[in-house]
Amino acid sequence: MQALYLLALEPVAESTSDPNSYGFRSHRSTADAQSQLFKSLHDKGSAPWVLEADIKGCFDHINHDWLECNVPMDTAILRKWLKAGLIYQGQLQATEAGTPQGGIISPTLANVTLNGLERGLISHLGAKFGTAKAKKLKVHVVRYADDFVITGDSQEVLVNEVRPWIEAFLAARGLQLSEEKTRITHIDQGFDFLGWNFRKYSGKLLIKPSKKNAQAFYRKVAETISGNKTVKQEDLIRLLNPMLRGWAQYHSPVVAKQAYSRMEFLVFRRLWWWSKRRHPQKNASWVKTKYFHSVRNRQWVFAAPVVWKDSDNGLFELYQISGTVIKRHMKLKGDFNPFDPMWEQYGEKLRQDRMWESMRYRKQWATLYMSQGGFCAHCGTALTDETGWHDHHLEYRMHGGKDTLSNRVLLHPHCHQQVHAGKLVVAKPVLY
Repeated sequence: MQALYLLALEPVAESTSDPNSYGFRSHRSTADAQSQLFKSLHDKGSAPWVLEADIKGCFDHINHDWLECNVPMDTAILRKWLKAGLIYQGQLQATEAGTPQGGIISPTLANVTLNGLERGLISHLGAKFGTAKAKKLKVHVVRYADDFVITGDSQEVLVNEVRPWIEAFLAARGLQLSEEKTRITHIDQGFDFLGWNFRKYSGKLLIKPSKKNAQAFYRKVAETISGNKTVKQEDLIRLLNPMLRGWAQYHSPVVAKQAYSRMEFLVFRRLWWWSKRRHPQKNASWVKTKYFHSVRNRQWVFAAPVVWKDSDNGLFELYQISGTVIKRHMKLKGDFNPFDPMWEQYGEKLRQDRMWESMRYRKQWATLYMSQGGFCAHCGTALTDETGWHDHHLEYRMHGGKDTLSNRVLLHPHCHQQVHAGKLVVAKPVLY
């Protein structure tokens, strides 16, 4: 039932969301939040002070009365969910505050609760100081779920104007800031947010994987290796590769090469200990020959000999962290609403650009291209590198259209614009 109500509530919540709120929202990610912070902090004249804020037990303390009065849905149903209680260690416990534990609607309820934090603060400062002076205060809000960062031109502005307003905003919703995790920092000292460290070095902003994030990830890898002392090398690689690839790709939009090299060395050292432990009577040269190989121009590659499906012999390699390409993330527009038909064309182009690096998406594109004979589904002329192309959904995704190939065609960019502007109907081409 929560899923059904979520289908109706999510578009409403999206239309009232702040431009720079990125948690639990369609098409938005931590990388978008990172990109927005870079935009707010990288200039020489950017705000030098930052309020790092964390809400204490956000999901557990949201005021039920506030939710019932402000969430646009059936109040009786919402009250039953909120008061349903939870079972902990076999005992039923009452829930007097907070959102449904583990409920799929809880993140959206939390977003509805915190919507207005950015717009309300900017409006408050504009009303108090005037629009022109308020802009000079350089106050920008970037929020991801219950963690948020607010920039300011001075420490006094954050202490005397911003923080009191934030505390009052949260108090009305039954929430409060965590004293332990909330602090005001100068950008030259740096701060951690979403697993990254933001800091200016001689006036230049660098975003790197935070030490805390790297240490936590290494502990996880080390525990995986030490917990699988007797498994086959191939099986260990299968366990490690998704972890290594995921961590490396998460940090691929930032300055991460040094962190990659360091992590690769630490993982190598752990794997060397793992290999030597399995054969205490063998010398180092024997262990190296068995578990580490030369692959192209790389030495000491942890890899297992395997026979592929085509019966060819090969090596199943450990994922190379340092081989991950660093590429700046393309941030979406703050006002983008995936449920608004006016944004459908932008959403299709955004999805296409973000998915292009995926081999799976390239195969889908090739299938579409071949099925259309290399021609635009609207004007019938050739699709080339010079003309470019857009991936268009015949039935809009916001109207329930699926991502299946039967619902997609390739169009020229200008044809795509004409189709959306004129609300034209495009048919799936049929080759004879």
